[in-house]
Amino acid sequence: MKRLSRSIALLFIANLLVAGPLAASAGAETGSVWIDDLTWPEIRDAIAAGKHTAIIYTGSSEQNGPHMVIGKHNIVAHYAAQRIAEQLGNALVYPVMPFSVTGTISPKTGHMRFPGSVTIPPDAYAAVVRGVAQSALSAGFKVVALMGDHGGGQAELAKVAKELDAQHRKDGAHVLYIGDLYYKSDADLKDWLTKHNLPHDIHAGMWDTSPLLYLEKPGQWVREDKLAEANEANGVVGNPSLATPEIGKAFLDIKVDNAVRQIRALTGAQP
Repeated sequence: MKRLSRSIALLFIANLLVAGPLAASAGAETGSVWIDDLTWPEIRDAIAAGKHTAIIYTGSSEQNGPHMVIGKHNIVAHYAAQRIAEQLGNALVYPVMPFSVTGTISPKTGHMRFPGSVTIPPDAYAAVVRGVAQSALSAGFKVVALMGDHGGGQAELAKVAKELDAQHRKDGAHVLYIGDLYYKSDADLKDWLTKHNLPHDIHAGMWDTSPLLYLEKPGQWVREDKLAEANEANGVVGNPSLATPEIGKAFLDIKVDNAVRQIRALTGAQP
């Protein structure tokens, strides 16, 4: 009996010795590409293991008509940033910056004419982006990719990237502006819509609404009973009634592919 008890005890200790490191390893290897999901030692070790690219993706909090939520750009940014990092295979993503340049407060212009919209002065927006990028460089990332989902702030992203790249190139680091995510993707989507005999629009219409239809649980972010109310007076330039999840998937795929291709082209990385 004593021998059996001793054997059980030894087996229990052996299991602890094996399971302990495995459990710790499982906790460390979350598989997430998001900085927010990792501890600082996990980030340090990920960089050392080859995750040398940091993605800084800005969204926007702005009106999107009576039918679509304020956080449209942030929702798209979160989805696209994760896919870009996963496709690159060597990247981690900083938290999506949820604010951008959307108009002025006094007088109220642009999206600021509607409650819920948030605007950041261009110099303040640039300063925050610069601070996050410098933090990424300080952490040890060798490539910092700046990109934005909203038209406002694109010039600031380009300027910050150019300035920081010039400062840190001597250290073997690069700060890149990934403008293809926004500009080339818009042009490519227009071509796609033309080929499919669909109209172009500008804001909160078909091509803005479609990605959220693709990403959401029904009714989560798009109020389909409000689609018919959309017009320029309430913040919409386009026809969201034509939106479909299929168009949304096509646009999201275009954005992700363009960003990945530009990052690889600028860094000389192979697919």
